[in-house]
Amino acid sequence: MYTTFQFIHSYWAYLVLLVVVLATINALAGFFSKREYGAKDFRISLFALIVTHIQLLIGLILYFISPLGLQNITNSGMGEVMKNSEYRLYAVEHPLVMILTVVFITIGYSKHKKKLLSQGKFKTLAIFYTIALVLMLSRIPWAQWF
Repeated sequence: MYTTFQFIHSYWAYLVLLVVVLATINALAGFFSKREYGAKDFRISLFALIVTHIQLLIGLILYFISPLGLQNITNSGMGEVMKNSEYRLYAVEHPLVMILTVVFITIGYSKHKKKLLSQGKFKTLAIFYTIALVLMLSRIPWAQWF
């Protein structure tokens, strides 16, 4: 079960990264080009929200069944986990920062729907999705990806 969830979480992450990059670029391009917000823009931002939430659910399940997640903290103790950079990344930093990433995407998506003008919608999405993308890129375990 652990290896199945790890496989799904790892490969779904490529889609998440691609969609969040696309949604961020779309929001920035829409804001700077001052174009009208349309159905395509809504779908792109919604798809980013959906794939990140699915990844969060898979990641939370993985956190509880993985030997590098909660089991590592329980077995080794928090002090030992915090001393080891690899353990700290998988048990603390990656989950916390990715939860923050999903929170920023969710807030940005929710706030943009309340804006009436296209510029306000794009600005809100651009700010929150860019912050989320930077956070996401900061805590991806790159060594495992390459």
